[in-house]
Amino acid sequence: QVQLVESGGGSVQAGGSLRLSCAASGSILSINAMGWYRQVPGKQRELVATITSGGSTNYADSVKGRFTISRDNAKNTVWLQMNSLKPEDTAVYYCNAGVRYYVSSYLTSGDYWGRGTQVTVSS
Repeated sequence: QVQLVESGGGSVQAGGSLRLSCAASGSILSINAMGWYRQVPGKQRELVATITSGGSTNYADSVKGRFTISRDNAKNTVWLQMNSLKPEDTAVYYCNAGVRYYVSSYLTSGDYWGRGTQVTVSS
């Protein structure tokens, strides 16, 4: 019913930049918070940044001043601009969204995740 598709991951050297995109599709009425999380093997998934529908943002301390989250409510899309990347930013990055959507004529809501996109930063 709802899909989140990420793009923009890849490999970059330390100090470089990448921009991740995540587009939500389906019978969507509205999306509340959207966010980016990351996970490395053997560790729990951790919050990177979130943004509300009104534009309020929240960042992990480790990325403040380097990463910027933004969104386009009309396009149901969220971006993560990552600058001054460090090797410790290497992870699979996942998009998350709290979505209100229709199943036939029935309005419901759910929390959805994308499949993830790999970001690798080499020293």
